[in-house]
Amino acid sequence: MNTPEQSRLGKASAYVDQYDPSLLFPIARAGKRLEIGIVGSPPFLGADMWTAFELSWLNSRGKPQVALAHITVPSESPNIIESKSFKLYLNSFNNTRLSDVDELKRRLRADLGEAAWRVPGGDSVPSGSVGVNILLPGQFDREPVHELDGLSLDRLDIECTRYTPAPDLLHTLPEEGPVSEVLTSNLLKSNCLVTGQPDWGSVQISYSGAQIDHAGLLQYLVSFRKHNEFHEQCVERIYMDLWRRCQPVKLGVYARYTRRGGLDINPFRTSHPQALPPNVRTARQ
Repeated sequence: MNTPEQSRLGKASAYVDQYDPSLLFPIARAGKRLEIGIVGSPPFLGADMWTAFELSWLNSRGKPQVALAHITVPSESPNIIESKSFKLYLNSFNNTRLSDVDELKRRLRADLGEAAWRVPGGDSVPSGSVGVNILLPGQFDREPVHELDGLSLDRLDIECTRYTPAPDLLHTLPEEGPVSEVLTSNLLKSNCLVTGQPDWGSVQISYSGAQIDHAGLLQYLVSFRKHNEFHEQCVERIYMDLWRRCQPVKLGVYARYTRRGGLDINPFRTSHPQALPPNVRTARQ
């Protein structure tokens, strides 16, 4: 089983510019999920939505091509794909000749699907797949910038003193009666699990049930400030803490992290089947 410490994170890396799918480094989700009390199937659905901003290859005549890619990795896949390995893999297309964009899409879907659905010590799951959408330059001008919708928690003038995850800050206000609301914050910050480099994000929490105390929720989100964990793992930790402490009837947690190495990661977890949010970047991304 691959571990984060075995990845290329924090290490000098040669930038290969010829197609090499072996660069992809999957890491099993199960270990970190066990830390937050998930055994077996998790109590949520969702996906990790990636945007690749630095995607280039050569056409059959050797002329460089550029594109953006939206990539969707289902949360039920057994692995996350470590982001630096993802970057190195995408760079391996830079001087690779491809017949057309459909060939690029086929290779991305096959390679990323194999990595995400690979069973540790075994073969990939045949039924597993990832979504790949390629945007060519003629479509770039249609890519919007939009902030997460909802009531901003950042409006609150609160004191913050805790900077490692503190789920005890979460509580409900049952005297207020059940509500359905969407809350947002731009103050989410955590650090890379291996390198300790800062990861900056915005988060949207939608729920129905007993009203969650807004001040406590904001203090809780701020408490990730010194926490070392990958993006996907932070979102699942937030989800599980809210699910257990506040016991909502429905819950969705969605985070959009600023890009690093030409990639952003935007995990979404939900208690009930629903369409994924549109993969629309925020201003900071």
